[in-house]
Amino acid sequence: MNPTILIIDDEKHTRDGLRASLEDSFEVYVAADIGGALGVLERETVDLVLTDLRLGGEDGMTLVDKVLALPHPPIVIMMTAYGSVDAAVEAMKHGAYDFVTKPLNIDRLEMLIQRALRSRRVEREVVELKQVVERKFGLERLIGESLVMAEVYDTIKQVAPTRATVLIEGGSGTGKELVAQAIHALSGRPKPKFVAVHCAALSAQLLESELFGHERGAFTGAVERRIGRFEQANGGTIFLDEIGEIDAATQVKLLRVLGEERSFERVGGNTPIKVDVRLVAATNKNLEKLVSEGKFRDDLFFRLSVVPITMPLLRERKEDIPLLVTAFLKAFAEENGKPVPEITADAMQAILRYDWPGNVRELRTAIEHGVVMTKSGKIALRDLPAFVRDGAGAEGGGRGAEKYIAVKGSRFNLQDTEHRLILQALEDTGGNVTKAAKKLGISRRTLHRKINELKSNEGVEAPQTSQPLTP
Repeated sequence: MNPTILIIDDEKHTRDGLRASLEDSFEVYVAADIGGALGVLERETVDLVLTDLRLGGEDGMTLVDKVLALPHPPIVIMMTAYGSVDAAVEAMKHGAYDFVTKPLNIDRLEMLIQRALRSRRVEREVVELKQVVERKFGLERLIGESLVMAEVYDTIKQVAPTRATVLIEGGSGTGKELVAQAIHALSGRPKPKFVAVHCAALSAQLLESELFGHERGAFTGAVERRIGRFEQANGGTIFLDEIGEIDAATQVKLLRVLGEERSFERVGGNTPIKVDVRLVAATNKNLEKLVSEGKFRDDLFFRLSVVPITMPLLRERKEDIPLLVTAFLKAFAEENGKPVPEITADAMQAILRYDWPGNVRELRTAIEHGVVMTKSGKIALRDLPAFVRDGAGAEGGGRGAEKYIAVKGSRFNLQDTEHRLILQALEDTGGNVTKAAKKLGISRRTLHRKINELKSNEGVEAPQTSQPLTP
């Protein structure tokens, strides 16, 4: 079915001319005024509205506000014979996708419409993908919209469908296992076939048996055959956490599993066992340093780090803290049978000032403490753990804390964060709008619109770009 367009113009010959020009590619409705347009919008599903700025005695801007207030608003493109920069900025501020002047160039108009519809489709696909990921992982998993997290998401999506081994590096509590689970979930391998092993929790002998299994009588206490984790994960994914802790003998055996034969022998056995297993490893140590010290095999390191992913520390992505706080508030309120509490500005500022050496895991603990301890339905500074209250005054911990304001319902104003991300992306890409949009994970057209909002609403001069900020 063709996309639907509603044309609103008080001049009949303009309405009819546009309908005749566009009806081969689109399903076209027409209206002469705001009342007629709203009537069409009530009856029909419209993808795009093309409206004149002047509708007799009515202001087209009023229509834009009404259209964009709909539950599922269509894209709006404004037309006017009174083209000016001021009118264009005003239209964009009201939420119009773009602005064209009369007399219209039909070919250019149709290209603009196609681009707008394509941009909307991409935006919807991103929202749907995000919803799918949220349904798979829940509120507590992979939360963040910072640029550093966007790079992590991009790598996950790129590597997940492949067989490549992944090495996840980062401090404790940064969410390395969540990334491993995301890679498995998006890989298409069977869901139950995700097997996690925490290498640091086992002695060398127990770890070898845990990974590869053992035969009866292989060692004292081995009274029966044991199937190891690699066999359990056959066809799926095995996650080896703290892989920097494994001993030299286990490193050799692991290297064989990652070789072309993809096989191993149980402890005490001599029969090769072949497996189809995707390996994802994680470490909070510098494996390259361990290699240089002779504590980790260089050939194993190269096999493990085909695709490295570095998880940022929480203090390196403080713009994500409000999102994490919101998610944890909802999760722990539900878990404890309480309404979702508010959080005061003082408490939020303390959270943002603290450097979170324990990363997301430590933040999660702090918010759970606050949800449990509040008596008023509002988390104040006194309800936070002492380590947050005492550590929040540390010099340098409060970068940007004043940018975040706690409000009813635990929602936070992220406009300032969005603007900083846009400016940073443009700076990182030398002002190239196309590359900046890709880095931000949005369409080029959306980035243009946000740049216009940034300049017109905030009075901030955007960085010079390598191409004009126009479609």
